[in-house]
Amino acid sequence: MNRKQFLKTLLGASLAAAWFAGSASAADTIKVGILHSLSGTMAISETSLKDVALMTIDEINASGGVMGKKLEAVVVDPASNWPLFAEKARGLLSQDKVAVVFGCWTSVSRKSVLPVFKELNGLLFYPVQYEGEELEKNVFYTGAAPNQQAIPAVEYLMSKEGGGAKRWVLLGTDYVYPRTTNKILRAFLKSKGVDEKDIDEVYTPFGHSDYQTIVANIKKFAAGGKTAVVSTINGDSNVPFYKELGNAGLKATDVPVVAFSVGEEELRGVDTKPLVGHLAAWNYFQSIKNPVNAEFIKKWKAYAKAKGLPNADTVVTNDPMEATYIGIHMWKQAVEKAKTTDVDKVIAAVGGQTFKAPSGFTIKMDEKNHHLHKPVFIGEIKADGQFNVVWKTPGPVRAQPWSPFIAGNDKKKDVPEGM
Repeated sequence: MNRKQFLKTLLGASLAAAWFAGSASAADTIKVGILHSLSGTMAISETSLKDVALMTIDEINASGGVMGKKLEAVVVDPASNWPLFAEKARGLLSQDKVAVVFGCWTSVSRKSVLPVFKELNGLLFYPVQYEGEELEKNVFYTGAAPNQQAIPAVEYLMSKEGGGAKRWVLLGTDYVYPRTTNKILRAFLKSKGVDEKDIDEVYTPFGHSDYQTIVANIKKFAAGGKTAVVSTINGDSNVPFYKELGNAGLKATDVPVVAFSVGEEELRGVDTKPLVGHLAAWNYFQSIKNPVNAEFIKKWKAYAKAKGLPNADTVVTNDPMEATYIGIHMWKQAVEKAKTTDVDKVIAAVGGQTFKAPSGFTIKMDEKNHHLHKPVFIGEIKADGQFNVVWKTPGPVRAQPWSPFIAGNDKKKDVPEGM
C-alpha cells in the first residue's frame, strides 16, 4: 500500500469512527421537547415551567436516566404566538425527533398544536388547568378539569363559609379557556337558582393593562348584593388587574376575587398587601406542609441558585410547576413499563401510573380519560404572596373532562377517540 492509499484508508476509517461515535451518542440519549413561551405576554407564567422541567430532567438523569439513557432537553420558545406553537411543535416532532413534549399553557396554544400531534402521532403532556370539553389520544392532561377547580371554587363562595355570594362577575381573557369555563359556570350557577341579571361576563384581550373602568363597574355591580369575582385572566394582565383592585380599595371582605390562573409566581410581581384575603383555587400550593413538598421546594430553590435564575433568592413553586414535575415522572415510569419510547405503547402504559406528589397525595393517572385524580385546595392570599389554605377536598378527585352542565355531554365517552 502506497502513502496515498494509506492516507485515504486512514481518513475513511476516521470518518467511519466519527459517524459511529455520533450515532452511538445519539442512541444513548432520549430527546424530549419543552414547548413554553419564554417571551411575550405568557412568559410571566411559562418560564418557570421550562425551568422546572429542566430541573426534573436533571434529577432523572442523575438517578440513571430512562432505561439507562440520559434525557436530552430540546427547548423552543413559541413566544406567546399561538400559530408559532404549532410550527415549533412540528419542528420538535419531525426534525428533532423528540419522544415526548412537555408544554403549552393557554388552551389556544394547546388547540393550535393538537392537529400536529395527531398528524405525527406525537405525545404531549399539558400541565395547566383548563376548560375540559376535550379528550385526545395524544395528550395527557396533568392540570385540573373544571370539576377539580372552577366548580369547587364557586361552590365554596356560595357557601356560608365562603361568604354566601349571590351575584357573580365572570372576568377573563378573551379566548377559549375563559369563555368555555364561564359557559360551564353560567350553566352551573343557573342550576343553583342564580338569575341571569345576577351574572355579569366581561372579557379583555391578552396583554390588557387598563382595568380602571372594569374595576369601577365591579364596584357598581356589587352594590346590588353580595358579589364575588371569578377571574380567568391569564398572563401578565393579572399584574395591572390586581394593582387596580388595590388602588380602588376593593378588599376581599367587600368583593372576593377567586382566580384560576394566579399563583405564587404571578404574585411575585405584585404588592400583595392590598390583596390579602382574595382567593385562588388550585391543586397545589407552596404553603402545603408535608415532607415531599418540603423536599420539592428545597430542590427548586437549590436549582435556581445553581443555575443563576433571575431573582433566584425569591423563587417560588406553584401548581403548574407541580403538574409539570408529576407529568415528566409519570412519562418516565410509563416508558420503563413499556420498555420503549414508542408513542402508542407509552400511551397504553401511562394510565394507572401513580406518583407521590408535593401536594401530599399519591396522584394517579386515570386508566381511561388521560387526566389525573387531583385534590382541590382553595387558598387566601397572604401579605407575603403565599396562600393560606381555607378549604380542601379530603383526597384526590377524579376529573370529568366532559362537564355535566353542558347539554349533550352525558352521551360523550370518557375515553379518548381512537383508543
